[in-house]
Amino acid sequence: MRRQRSAKIVATLGPASSTPERIDALFKAGVDVFRLNFSHGVQEEHRSRHETIRALEKKYGRPIGIMADLQGPKLRVGTFTDGKVKLVAGRHFRLDLAKTPGDAKRAPLPHPEIFAAIEPGTELLLDDGNIRLKVESSGKDYAETVVVTGGDLSNRKGVNVPNAVLPMSALTAKDRTDLAFALSLEVDWIALSFVQRPDDVAEAKKLIGGRAGVLVKLEKPAAIGRLGEIVELADAVMVARGDLGVEMPPEDVPPVQREIIHTSRLAGKPVVVATQMLESMVHAPVPTRAEASDVATAVYEGADAVMLSAETAAGDYPVEAVTMMDRIIRRVQADPHYFPGLKTEAAAPEHTHPDAISNAARQVAETVGAAAILSYTTSGATALRAARERPNVPVLVLTSKIETARRLAVAWGLHCVQSRDVHSFNDMVQTATRTAHKEGFAQNGDRIVITAGVPFGTPGATNVLRIAWVDAG
Repeated sequence: MRRQRSAKIVATLGPASSTPERIDALFKAGVDVFRLNFSHGVQEEHRSRHETIRALEKKYGRPIGIMADLQGPKLRVGTFTDGKVKLVAGRHFRLDLAKTPGDAKRAPLPHPEIFAAIEPGTELLLDDGNIRLKVESSGKDYAETVVVTGGDLSNRKGVNVPNAVLPMSALTAKDRTDLAFALSLEVDWIALSFVQRPDDVAEAKKLIGGRAGVLVKLEKPAAIGRLGEIVELADAVMVARGDLGVEMPPEDVPPVQREIIHTSRLAGKPVVVATQMLESMVHAPVPTRAEASDVATAVYEGADAVMLSAETAAGDYPVEAVTMMDRIIRRVQADPHYFPGLKTEAAAPEHTHPDAISNAARQVAETVGAAAILSYTTSGATALRAARERPNVPVLVLTSKIETARRLAVAWGLHCVQSRDVHSFNDMVQTATRTAHKEGFAQNGDRIVITAGVPFGTPGATNVLRIAWVDAG
């Protein structure tokens, strides 16, 4: 089950992709990490999908990552007497905490946090930005606005406040319940929505306590303003372009995507690019040329993974969407400009033993024409430093911890294998060469570059680099 590419694929499970047969087909088509979207479905549906994935993992003997994506706060207007109203540009419109159904002049907005954060001049975006209001005056329970962009507004449409930090947690009561459930399943990643500040990440990490990696979804302009701090705290990040595209001008999203990828790569944190990547394949068997270019751009920029949402969760062609994404990634990687392009934004190694060894491993592998780099790791930190180097040879990761192998499934270029601990140099070399041969990364006579730590099995102790010849007998 070796993938012939370095960038990974994340796919969302849903009504169109929840049978064991369909999940099996998606995995064989190229999925590395499955996303369970807790904005939809019930917990028992997610449990069933989780069990199917773990059975699949045993069937194929390859670690598979599972991501639980928490819903986060959902800010919505209330209801209207007639179900919807038409807002006209230039007219006034009031929002307040009253529970009375709305009309063409006012609407209930049951979120005191919004009123606490806004001021005259603040823009409010309704219905994914299709309607724009500007605040003229406000108090603790109301806002008088003028309609900038009008249109039809119906019951419980979403509200975005792009230029304000709302005084609320990223975790709702539902999220906390879903988080406890997801951790009981032993998922590998928790995707955190509605992050506005580093404190939101710290709160989630305290609750999770290392039982899963924390993947921060960057979907709010306030978070971009503190990008470096958030990336430092996170275990991985996601460019959540759907919400970013609502809360900031569309032309700003591509450079922000590039900034997030660059910052994450410098920090050695996996970065996923998501939303509408092959959107037309929800109902069509092939993507548009623009969508193919969009996926390719994320790969050229060095993203660790690209994600499918509705395409696999509710689309008519889920397997075809994964197959197409796999083809696009492989084609980009075959481009002779791909790896040189990645090196132009490579980060200098930090002054640590693991960084020195990882940097040297890439250089040695390229110099001697090694078939692969083989990295022993316990926590996964060494493997992530190897991936940060973006070497032009595969990185085969050996770890005794299945949890580490599963979590690393999202990281660029890493092929993970669960293996027993080694106890001597000869054992290290023999295990490495046999595994490289068995997994199809090297043939007899090939050279591989091995990184490990002495004493063996000690987390964070990578301090050995060895060139070995493969002789599997």
